[in-house]
Amino acid sequence: MTGRVHSIQSLGTVDGPGVRFVVFFQGCNLRCKCCHNPDTWDMQGGKEYSAQEITDKAVRYKEYFGTEGGITLSGGEPLLQAEFAREIFEKCREKGINTCLDTSGSILNQRVKKLLEVTDRVLLDYKYTDDVSYRENVGCGIDKVKAFLEYLQEKNIPVTLRQVIIPTVNDTKENAFKLREIIKKHPIVDKVELLPFRKICTVKYENMGIYFPFGHLPEATAEQTDALYGIINS
Repeated sequence: MTGRVHSIQSLGTVDGPGVRFVVFFQGCNLRCKCCHNPDTWDMQGGKEYSAQEITDKAVRYKEYFGTEGGITLSGGEPLLQAEFAREIFEKCREKGINTCLDTSGSILNQRVKKLLEVTDRVLLDYKYTDDVSYRENVGCGIDKVKAFLEYLQEKNIPVTLRQVIIPTVNDTKENAFKLREIIKKHPIVDKVELLPFRKICTVKYENMGIYFPFGHLPEATAEQTDALYGIINS
């Protein structure tokens, strides 16, 4: 089994618990207006790897993982290459490596369900809390993400819920209250990460000659995210 990979980070510390070997898959089905990695969109880009090659690379860093670390598959959108991802996770589990999936949760089919059978944790990018914002700023409806989270709850797969906080778009108390309710209804969500919107990706858009839809918006501050954490944790 082979797949398309955009890049690899050998010792990541922000993509799941502990130290992670992070594989960024090539290809994405969404077009988020805040996307930091437009260079991952094209399914034909990146480099081809076999599942065994990825596993062999991850094993080299196993001594750094400790009790919490492991491998994280990110993107792009790894669910587009679910069979490839599943084989990587199967092989890593055989080597005693923890598996983590970073996803938008916008696809749920039999191939994805098979992948989730060998997934220890999901980092779910719950981008907005209403359907209008999803359709306007992401390119899919919120129902797909809701269904994905419900399936994770059914299968009792631990979830880190993530959301990029974008000033003037979703940095509201209403959004935070809705996130709090989502978390309450899904006990599998044991961690929440609010990520401040940043524009360091602007140069990528410029180099690719494409428009950055949220390029005119301000970056989020730590004070803004802290205030929203306060609501969620209250």
